[in-house]
Amino acid sequence: MNKLVHTLRLAGVAAIAAAGVHAASAQALKLAHITPPTHVWHQVSEKIAADLDAATGGKMKVAVSPLQKLGNEAQVVNLMQAGAVQFSVFTVGGLANREESLLGWSLPYVFKDVAHAARAAQAPAAREMLKRLETSGLVGLGYTFAGMRHVLSLQPVTAAKDLANKKVRAFPSPVYNDWWLANGAAPTAMPLSEVAPSLTTKLLDAVDIDLDALVGLKFYQQAPNLTLTNHMAFPGVIAVSKKWWDARTDAERETIRKVVADAEKWGVQVAVDAEASNLKKAQADGAKVVAFDAASFQAVAAPVRDKYVGRNALIADFYKQVKDL
Repeated sequence: MNKLVHTLRLAGVAAIAAAGVHAASAQALKLAHITPPTHVWHQVSEKIAADLDAATGGKMKVAVSPLQKLGNEAQVVNLMQAGAVQFSVFTVGGLANREESLLGWSLPYVFKDVAHAARAAQAPAAREMLKRLETSGLVGLGYTFAGMRHVLSLQPVTAAKDLANKKVRAFPSPVYNDWWLANGAAPTAMPLSEVAPSLTTKLLDAVDIDLDALVGLKFYQQAPNLTLTNHMAFPGVIAVSKKWWDARTDAERETIRKVVADAEKWGVQVAVDAEASNLKKAQADGAKVVAFDAASFQAVAAPVRDKYVGRNALIADFYKQVKDL
């Protein structure tokens, strides 16, 4: 009898230990991104986490970490290659040094609005870009979108000439650099955390930004003038660690793909709606919309586009497939 009790106790301990391991593994999944919690990418990330939890009965729980809390994008790529971080939303620019064709998303004046860019995400060339990320230890599952890119400045920008020799905080990407240089500005790479003080001290004159980030970070408190140039789209790539993905079952992969596809579709509508609501929020909070000469910016777009279309075949295919969607 005592032996039976002892055996049952051991079995109970083993069951508890197994449950503990299961709970720990369920809590271990991480999703990293660089945007503030108000941003649409964070909302998409939270939806992925909630839907994956529900779809797997709690077996896959994802903790979302915004604002580079797990590291900058290069560091997160390294963590994902090791399997230490399982999910991320990356800027296309941040991944372009690993897959050059992603620069095609940043060609100036290709997309009319967020909805146009979202349609482009289904183009064969856009899906090929995701597939090519596997050589970098990532599995690209989809795209998510922020608002279009605009200019926020200390002084009103009414035409491209107003940016001559002005320092513009721009995303660190070859396309962004070429774009702002073509407009006579000086593109300046800088972490978002340093933008507000740099505007206050006038180390920066302007910021290239989407309305999601603008409302979340309130840079119009330092630079009130908003010029709605609408010059680029700003997609993110939803990716998972290939090391972690390869260890999943076919059924688990299918579940993850469905959850991400649903979040991708949901996020598009959120981004479209946010473009209008964020503008109202920014204006109500002090941003001043500036009337400007759009043609002065559009005039320099073609040479920048031609440079990248001419040097990468997949970018050329992407441009042909999406420009008239």
